Amino acid sequence: MAIRMLVLALLLGALPLGAAEVAGVKLEDRTRVGNSELVLNGAGLRKRAFFQVYAMGLYLVEKKVAAADAIAAPGAKRVAIHMLRDVDAATFTEALADGMRANHDAAAMQALEPRIAQLGAIMEELKEAKKGMAIALDLQPGAGTVVNVDGKPRGKPIAGDDFARALLRIWLGDKPVQDDLKRALLGQAQ
Repeated sequence: MAIRMLVLALLLGALPLGAAEVAGVKLEDRTRVGNSELVLNGAGLRKRAFFQVYAMGLYLVEKKVAAADAIAAPGAKRVAIHMLRDVDAATFTEALADGMRANHDAAAMQALEPRIAQLGAIMEELKEAKKGMAIALDLQPGAGTVVNVDGKPRGKPIAGDDFARALLRIWLGDKPVQDDLKRALLGQAQ
């Protein structure tokens, strides 16, 4: 009996307890950004009209259910985006900028503009965010936001913890791009 319990415990321990699957995309329950071990806070699907645009996961040092807590949480964070359709670079970058504009006043946007342009330049090098592409925005306090595409860093880190928080507000702000996606990223019941 004790051996069966041990085997069962080992098998259950090998399963990814917090992993998620969104639109056929598996998001791991844990990831690493720099020296930080992060956990999957939540995962969801970005839709535009009736199109599935991307599956995404939010990784934090520890789980948070309130948007303000997730945005303000100390430590590294990752926004993992898995493209479900092709989107040209300009459209992708403009959609991110629109999400920022909805959650920031004109003065804040003016301060963010050069860094939005830097993100746009990184995306422009790719020409488009293609179906199947994995884009990770690694938010590292004090070091900036690193854009990784299919596991490889692209461009220079984008400076500023304010930029990292502005990115998070696209999905978690008072005016998120999609309400049900915000709830999903915060691990809230749908």
